[in-house]
Amino acid sequence: MSAADTAARLSRALHPPFVPPQGKCWNHSEIAEFLPEGGSALSAAAVLVGLVDRGAGEQVLLTRRNADLRHHGGQISFPGGRIETGDADPVAAALREAREEIGLLPAQAQVLGYLDPLATITGFHVYPVVAQIAAGFQAQPDPSEVDEVFEVPLAFLLEPGNARRVELEFRGARRSVLEFQFQDWRVWGATAAMLVNLRQRLEAAR
Repeated sequence: MSAADTAARLSRALHPPFVPPQGKCWNHSEIAEFLPEGGSALSAAAVLVGLVDRGAGEQVLLTRRNADLRHHGGQISFPGGRIETGDADPVAAALREAREEIGLLPAQAQVLGYLDPLATITGFHVYPVVAQIAAGFQAQPDPSEVDEVFEVPLAFLLEPGNARRVELEFRGARRSVLEFQFQDWRVWGATAAMLVNLRQRLEAAR
């Protein structure tokens, strides 16, 4: 799928970029028992789902977080974090975090819209912001936050058979989470769930 084709489909599939999606997170009922106060006290956060055309098809930018970070240390994630008081909206927060974490300048990102908000068991209401990234972008990760930046072909992530469910134990209970295995990288949990949401919205927009 070319960058132009992806952008056209995403324009139909995503929530518009100028109004953050309202209401509960799409996965709220699945993890309500694990959320603080049943999900009524979630902290707002935003991540940047960056798509970059490297000539051989669209790629999705992902990071491996610094292992010493308090939240999700060592895990695969999108650039992002808590929405601060100085952020105008989730888009501004996602772009700020991407600049801090991987050196992405706002001028290098064309914001396309939002995926559905997602709740995390660590207590965040996450707004995933999808953006087309300039083809020449080269990441400059901040080592205090990011150990590695890598790319996964969008085509791989859009293939339903590449997403699987695995069970794990959390706070004494069994729960099912989504997972992708791409080369040596295990993409799971909230990040995998957002990628599946991207696939589902693109499929619905055909």
